[in-house]
Formats: sequence, structure tokens, C-alpha cells
Amino acid sequence: MKTKILNFVATIVLAIVFSFFLPWWSVMLAAFIAAVLFSLKRAAVFFTPFLAVLIFWAAYSFLLANDNDFVLAKKIAVLLPLGGSPSLLILVTGIVGGLAAGIAGVFGKQCLVLVKK
Repeated sequence: MKTKILNFVATIVLAIVFSFFLPWWSVMLAAFIAAVLFSLKRAAVFFTPFLAVLIFWAAYSFLLANDNDFVLAKKIAVLLPLGGSPSLLILVTGIVGGLAAGIAGVFGKQCLVLVKK
């Protein structure tokens, strides 16, 4: 349980720091590094970074959208088949980031296993 929390916190902290300097894929780098530093087992390898980045991206996109009263989010939600719902757009944004981080976490674990052999 302690390793899961450490991985979760490390993923969020690294994602925040990297997002200042790198593009959107910085969350993948954060999840990869956290998976190498704090090795998890089974499904937690995917779901811990997935949830960390989902929360980070959803909160960050909510803060960005809230600054302009969700005007741009509503327009983008109309372009996508989301029925003009900015909250659904924020959820989809978090899921996409979470999937990227989860896959990177699994890749980090597999690289760690490969190096240990």
C-alpha cells in the first residue's frame, strides 16, 4: 500500500514539474520514472499512474476552463460528439491522459524487469 501511494504522489509531482518544461507527453515520462523508482505489482502498475494523471489533467483542465467560464470548453465539446458538455470534455481529457500514463507505467515496469534479468 505504501508503494502505491508513493508511486501515485511521485507521478503527480513529476507530471506537474515536467509540464512546465515539456509538452503533453511529459505525463508519460513522469509515469515511466515513477514506475521505475517505485515498482508495483499486477494491475496497480497501470491503474496507479492512470488515476494520478486522470486527476491531474482533469483538475488542470477544469482550472483552465473555469478561468474563461467554460466558453472554449463548450465550443470544443460541440465539435466532439459530447453534446456540448464541458464536464464530459474534462472527463475525456483526464481519461486520455490517464491512458497515456498507465501505458507508460506498464512500460516502465517492463523495462525494470528487463534490466533486472
